[in-house]
Amino acid sequence: MAGRFGSQSTAVATKVVTSTPSTDLALTNLAYCSPSDLQSFAVPDSKLFLANIGDVFVLSVSYPFFDLFFFFLLFCSLTAFLHDSFIRNGYIALNAIHRRLAKVSNGDNVSVSRFIPPQDFNLALLRVELEFVKKGTKNEQVDAVLLANQLRKRFINQVMTVGQKVTFEYHGNNYIFTISEAQLEGQETSGAPERGIISGDTYFIFDAQNSSGIKVVNQREAASSNIFRHKEFNLQSLGIGGLGAEFADIFRRAFASRVFPPHVTNKLGIKHVKGMLLYGPPGTGKTLMARQIGKMLNGKEPKIVNGPEVLSKFVGETEKNVRDLFADAENDQRTRGDDSDLHVIIFDEIDAICKSRGSTRDGTGVHDSIVNQLLTKIDGVESLNNVLLIGMTNRKDLLDEALLRPGRLEVQVEISLPDENGRFQILQIHTNKMKENSFLAPDVNLQELAARTKNYSGAELEGVVKSAVSFALNRQVSMDDLTKPVDEENIKVTMEDFLNALSEIVPAFGASTDDLERCRLNGMVDCGDRHKHIYQRAMLLVEQVKVSKGSPLVTCLLEGSSGSGKTALAATVGIDSDFPYVKIVSAETVIGLHESTKCAHIVKVFEDAYKSPLSIIILDDIERLLEYVAIGPRFSNLISQTLLVLLKRLPPKGKKLLVFGTTSEVSFLDSVGLCDAFSVTYHLPTLKTADAKKVLEQLNVFAEEDVDAAAEALNDMPIKKLYMLIEMAAQGEHGGAAEAIFSGKEKIKISHFYDCLQDVVRF
Repeated sequence: MAGRFGSQSTAVATKVVTSTPSTDLALTNLAYCSPSDLQSFAVPDSKLFLANIGDVFVLSVSYPFFDLFFFFLLFCSLTAFLHDSFIRNGYIALNAIHRRLAKVSNGDNVSVSRFIPPQDFNLALLRVELEFVKKGTKNEQVDAVLLANQLRKRFINQVMTVGQKVTFEYHGNNYIFTISEAQLEGQETSGAPERGIISGDTYFIFDAQNSSGIKVVNQREAASSNIFRHKEFNLQSLGIGGLGAEFADIFRRAFASRVFPPHVTNKLGIKHVKGMLLYGPPGTGKTLMARQIGKMLNGKEPKIVNGPEVLSKFVGETEKNVRDLFADAENDQRTRGDDSDLHVIIFDEIDAICKSRGSTRDGTGVHDSIVNQLLTKIDGVESLNNVLLIGMTNRKDLLDEALLRPGRLEVQVEISLPDENGRFQILQIHTNKMKENSFLAPDVNLQELAARTKNYSGAELEGVVKSAVSFALNRQVSMDDLTKPVDEENIKVTMEDFLNALSEIVPAFGASTDDLERCRLNGMVDCGDRHKHIYQRAMLLVEQVKVSKGSPLVTCLLEGSSGSGKTALAATVGIDSDFPYVKIVSAETVIGLHESTKCAHIVKVFEDAYKSPLSIIILDDIERLLEYVAIGPRFSNLISQTLLVLLKRLPPKGKKLLVFGTTSEVSFLDSVGLCDAFSVTYHLPTLKTADAKKVLEQLNVFAEEDVDAAAEALNDMPIKKLYMLIEMAAQGEHGGAAEAIFSGKEKIKISHFYDCLQDVVRF
């Protein structure tokens, strides 16, 4: 019973390899043997003779004919003719290409067996790549229709295998074609087998490298261009992880039209995309993707330009540098037209030279003229159709708008922070080699690491892997003897190394955990039902932002007297929310800055938040941010207007933001209209006697009989001032008692507590 790739009905025999009897026979793609051996390769119920050569490929088998016997006798002796033409029993004649593929030489033994083709073995499509036998010697134009007819006629009923090379003569030139795809009739492309038989209906698709000197013309149905060097792509093998959706978008927008030959796009009446812009946070893989795209394309070597490199101190030299980037593409299109190669120009940090025209005030106008020159080259009167410009930037907002319209950098793809699956792929890429070489410990769970590394960019994940490796290597190094040989077998990167690396590599767009912890140095204690209720309501807002489709932006104002715990509560909600991006904006972070600089800082925090799927921003002490002074009164209207805009501005699609604001001057914020900008407002009260008693019982610093008296004295006291008062009283009348009191060995004397209370309370 024949299988999918055929079967062997006879035992495997061993034959001695010899050369084909003549050059003409070498171009037939046949194997030759003696007449007596030929019958062992006969396919039942057919006139075919097929041999499986070394389990590498299948050849049709014949033996040398003597139609021109007497013609040859006119020119050579009978002895010489018989010596050259007869093939002895036990021998099989292969041409040089066959011997190279089977990795055998003349005189070597090779395993040979009869091959019986299975049912439905006819080829529907055969894709081959053409080249000259002698490379670089000439340039030829080949008509695809005529050549396909010739090959079908010459190689009819021969079995072709993917990867096989075949020599043939066409119009006086010797060619080699390499089979890259073989598709059977009635089979889908994805399930295509490795071989099949050429029939009269087999369709040929011809590919030819630009450097081969062969130009294929008149190729129609099912034909495609050879823009890509490989038939399929594995992004992970290219070092690209977590960007599958972005790459698919780029391919559809920028390369789908280039896959088809020029005559198809001419009939459609469209031009190829000439430029794309990759933008997003630093370290997300923009430059990596652009470089890999350049490597995948089967065109000229991409030109990689760092933005500032084109600038020059000489007048007009900068514009000339821009023109020089397009010079090769212009010459190629002028001489070869639609058949010219694709020229890729990669601009890294394109915002450095293509700023919005009129935005710079240097007096030279150089940046404006660079933009003008680029626009002329990309989409001017003599625009090029063989250029692909790839720009990369972290600041899309700085670019001139004219660059971003269709016909220029029209494909704009945001390379955002990777999701959990993307982070897993990136970690796999960076740990693949150490896993192959058994340096990765079995306890390393990449899936867990991907879940832990929220809002880490690709570059930061690479940094995590490097840091983890440094911990592993450091264990093998002795500081006492650095010349001591290292035992490679003991190098193991463990899960603990990765966890240590996570604490060392902090994401730029992650939660500011340290800053949030500083806002609640004393932790969170039970301050009574009122505070607990506000915390629960705030956590409900967190849940609302997570799950609601109609609330991408929720804002909450926490107001109350100074020291009532507003900032600590907001920081606690930020930590407990487990949001990947949590930032706090306070007056201390913008101290001494000019109004416009403060606004830029606040805007940047919001812009960074828009890059994360879930974000929390805490605007601490809003009146301090506004530079409010009661005497006057005076405040910054510029910052006020900035906050009003940002608090009402919806985040981009797919992003969600929760904003907390804290203030001790709610009446002032109400007067300038900021209170109305918040969705909800909660009042954090001062502590009542019952609330203060709960706090004191948890602190356990008073004797039981003194707790009620101390709580009564603390009525209407802010929680922050209560902690300060307890800290003062815990020092004792003469100092040095704090350790004993907080360890529970001693208690605060109520009389000393009253003395400290008088120092704290303002009458």
